[in-house]
Amino acid sequence: MKLLPTPEVHLADSDVEDALGRAVAVINPMLDVLWGTDPFGLKRRTPPNAASWVLNAADVPGTFAWDDLSTDDRINWWVWRVGALNTVAVAFPGVLGVVGRRLPIQDLLGFASQAIVLCAVARELGVTDQRHQVRMLASVLCGRDLSVVVHEGHQPVSVAFTPAGIAKALWQLIGVLDAVGDELAKRPHPRAPFRYIAMLPAVGAVASYLGECGALSRAAKAGRRWIAQLGGAL
Repeated sequence: MKLLPTPEVHLADSDVEDALGRAVAVINPMLDVLWGTDPFGLKRRTPPNAASWVLNAADVPGTFAWDDLSTDDRINWWVWRVGALNTVAVAFPGVLGVVGRRLPIQDLLGFASQAIVLCAVARELGVTDQRHQVRMLASVLCGRDLSVVVHEGHQPVSVAFTPAGIAKALWQLIGVLDAVGDELAKRPHPRAPFRYIAMLPAVGAVASYLGECGALSRAAKAGRRWIAQLGGAL
């Protein structure tokens, strides 16, 4: 339900492609930062000290422990470590119960979280071409087939290797995705039982979190299926 009476506007595939293309141009450098940030050389330190041992124990990308993970384990890391952390912010409006569910911010944050994880999944499966990533996001999150849309690509966004730099990139990503409006509501959502409980104040945040984690997992699986089909078409 819209908060304000606004005119109905139909977005063309090219509009959605442009917004998702700009989003991918932010997401990939951000993932590069998450992967490559190691200012103190702790990830691959030998012999390991306490800090590098913690990073390896957490299977952080770029560590020796990460090298030993299978593709499935790496994808699960992105879904259940990074994705699950992002979902805390996605679920927060659930504290307000049914009022929180009427706020458009939840779909915006949920869409952004799923887009980040889907791009990470694509990269782990060897799909680094921005055109393919944009088509995957459009299919999984918007239910749109952009195979006939010509994607010119966008210049990658520079992301500073600092917490502030990552926060700035996230804010920019949210601003870009906000441009696709009603497309945000097409993303995978929590299943019905979680949506109903999420209407209750306070406990709604817990239900929203669990439901959003499930939705994120389904989105990642849908992304893997899309990429598998892409491989068969190449």
